[in-house]
Amino acid sequence: MASKASRIDLFTIRTPQMRAFHLTWMAFFTCFFAWFACAPLMPVIKGEFGLTIGQIANINIAAVAITILVRLAVGPMCDRYGPRKTYTWLLALGAIPVLGVAAAQSYDSFLFFRLLIGAVGASFVITQYHTSVMFGPNVVGTANAAAAGWGNAGGGAAQALMPLLLGALLMLGVSESLGWRAALVVPGVLMLVMAVLYWRYTQDCPDGNYDAMRAAGIPVEAGKKGGWASFRAAAANYRVWLLFVAYGACFGIEIFIHNIAAVYYVDNFDLSIGQAGMAAGSFGLLALFARALGGFMSDKLALRGTLNSRVTLLFILMIGEGLGLLWFARADSIAFAIAAMLVFGLFTHMACGATYALVPFIDRKALGGVAGIIGAGGNVGAVMAGFLMKGTGDIRHTLSILSGLVLVSALCAIAVRFTAGTGGPALASGAVAS
Repeated sequence: MASKASRIDLFTIRTPQMRAFHLTWMAFFTCFFAWFACAPLMPVIKGEFGLTIGQIANINIAAVAITILVRLAVGPMCDRYGPRKTYTWLLALGAIPVLGVAAAQSYDSFLFFRLLIGAVGASFVITQYHTSVMFGPNVVGTANAAAAGWGNAGGGAAQALMPLLLGALLMLGVSESLGWRAALVVPGVLMLVMAVLYWRYTQDCPDGNYDAMRAAGIPVEAGKKGGWASFRAAAANYRVWLLFVAYGACFGIEIFIHNIAAVYYVDNFDLSIGQAGMAAGSFGLLALFARALGGFMSDKLALRGTLNSRVTLLFILMIGEGLGLLWFARADSIAFAIAAMLVFGLFTHMACGATYALVPFIDRKALGGVAGIIGAGGNVGAVMAGFLMKGTGDIRHTLSILSGLVLVSALCAIAVRFTAGTGGPALASGAVAS
């Protein structure tokens, strides 16, 4: 039987592990680009449809709400059907609402398609699943965090590039109303291209595809508890729910910032849509290295200590995130706002990486269920932040409250403790806590 990769050879695609690594982060990047492509264009869309702050909040909530259900579903689907089939179908079907939102003619139709687009956010769970089954315990934290971080950068790229694409179309004489719609066609087409590439060049695990392995009588370790059995096993593990809350407080905040940053900078600091897009984009582009750094630090600390070293790192990062978010909420100049956003963004992305560096060690026999539930926690956090903003009616006030909630949630991170004998053996052999 083939073995999991014990190192990350970035500059090769000859092995199935590295092909999966590169294609999964590229697919994730494409999905996140599509998911957040609307966000930097919201100042224009807001003007066209005459949107209120309440309607913008509804759109932000819709953008992440359905992702909760889809993330819960795709984890067990990965165990049952394999990440290759699951990702291919998500990319292909997810392209439909991405293309459909470009045809929206009213607030109601825009809200409907924005809700459906949220399904592509479940791509994160498949990405983390695929790298978890391809890489060994000594590098899985780094592999998970790097793939997720580079994929997450798609959100930052959308913030920076979509206004530029719209500007280019306007320079060609296209009207503003048609321009933002034409710009949104681009990510939809990219998703269809990635669906073909993923199907053609990846496999489920080092040994091959799950359906072929099962037909040949070869055991499928990562998907041993397939389908909803995986979900039930994960749901019975208290550590899963502690990380569910922790991930809601880091990735949930990340999604929320992606959705409101451009509008926040335009409304509070009088930036142009292009300037606001570049400022907001810098937050997302931190994921290019920060999330990977969180996973890398988690791996290195665990090599010197135990699994609890990973837990302690996550706790410290969430404390830094909460304090940085409070600074961002109280910044009264554009320079301080951007500086604060980059500081708290660094802690936020690193915390996300540190969270999923723990995921493979919770229950490897129900990996899909674990990854799905914890991943859904991020979207629950974003939805709750959206409702909070709708209730306060003010973004700055919402950010201040969220900073306190992040600090409280850090207690859930430190509560994910493992028994005394678990850390070393788990890291060395791939065993997990039960």
